[in-house]
Amino acid sequence: MPALNIEATKNQARALLDSRIKSVEALVQARQRVTDLKEQLAAAERDDKRAYVKATRDGWSPDELKKLGLEPAASGRRRKAQAKPVENPGTSDSHGSQAN
Repeated sequence: MPALNIEATKNQARALLDSRIKSVEALVQARQRVTDLKEQLAAAERDDKRAYVKATRDGWSPDELKKLGLEPAASGRRRKAQAKPVENPGTSDSHGSQAN
């Protein structure tokens, strides 16, 4: 059996780890890019909403803006839908099971 060289073995192990570390580094960079883009999107959506509100305050009606292809941002419509009260089925006897 040939003698093992500890330095050569360590170098081979480091080379294997380096390739694995590179894939994790690429993953971290991709995730950071996603985070950065989400932050940029959130800022752009806030700017869009402010600009829409300003346009309506400056006299443009929602119908006029819609005719120009400038409907309210989807995020604004989403918030209105979420504002509906949610009924908890466990708190009301009228919707639960009835005793016989």
